Amino acid sequence: MPLPKVAFIGTGGTIASLGRGPLDLQDYGAAGQIMQAEEILGKWPVAYQAADVIPINYRNIPSTAIDFADWKALAALCHQLPIDHPDLAGIVIGHGTATLEETAYFLNLTLKTDIPVVLVGSQRPSSALSSDAGMNLVNAIRVAACPDARGMGVLVVLNDEIHAAREVTKTATLRLQTFRTPDFGVLGHADGDAVVFYRQPLRRRAPDTEFDISDIDTIPRVDISYSYAGADGTAVRAFVAAGARGIVSAGFAPGFSAPGEAAALKEAVEKGLTVVQSTRAGSGRTFRSSRLRDSGLLIADNLNPQKARILLSLALTKSQDPDEIMRIFRTY
Repeated sequence: MPLPKVAFIGTGGTIASLGRGPLDLQDYGAAGQIMQAEEILGKWPVAYQAADVIPINYRNIPSTAIDFADWKALAALCHQLPIDHPDLAGIVIGHGTATLEETAYFLNLTLKTDIPVVLVGSQRPSSALSSDAGMNLVNAIRVAACPDARGMGVLVVLNDEIHAAREVTKTATLRLQTFRTPDFGVLGHADGDAVVFYRQPLRRRAPDTEFDISDIDTIPRVDISYSYAGADGTAVRAFVAAGARGIVSAGFAPGFSAPGEAAALKEAVEKGLTVVQSTRAGSGRTFRSSRLRDSGLLIADNLNPQKARILLSLALTKSQDPDEIMRIFRTY
């Protein structure tokens, strides 16, 4: 029986990096050795045992430098590949872990293809002793090729775990188990003998979404204001002056700001900006308290600030009506 066909798009990141030796676990970026997709597969040829893998060389870029232009290009590539390869079973995107969750969520909101798309990275470079790069890559390919992955939206695979793009977040700087889904846990596991799913996401996801980025060159500017003791709203006012159309407040749990910051957020709403309250807690919902309602602030539900920013940017391409934006946050 022929192996399933899976495309592997390489965008750089730790998974593509080679350090100066097996114990170069942290400062490997200084070596400047970044592999393209075909080189990564050459480093880990066992990947070809999992699928008929097609390497797709994208430009290598630190994930700290990823922006809308890259998201749009990756979405277009994900749409083109099934046309070029009608028998394609899935797509894997190698990505730096810094913004991996943001790219995954953006694609989860904008892709129109129904084949599985899986993002993968690693915490240790491919040159490191006990690197997780090879196993993560193989497991991501296995998940992308798995028929049960269809309909799950965009997925993230690291450390043998399968996560939903909307729910997963990076929680540790160096540990291999850094990607976690707070509150709800993994969707399933990629074990040695099988890929197994135990639940599926409920929120609306790719390909059944209302967002179309094919004809837009940019998305509305949305900034994040991080709450801290004594915050006086200076950052909020700077975002307004810079032309932001929306602000996400990464507030104190379960959704509050320092007095000076809260006043600045209310001023921003009065100037026509859309402000959404999230929290810096890393877990749990916000709720629309009487104070938030009186100030005109909306809520992010349980989205973390960086994902709330993405959804608000896309929502503002559709509407500025607060009720409509709240519907979008309830839906996605």
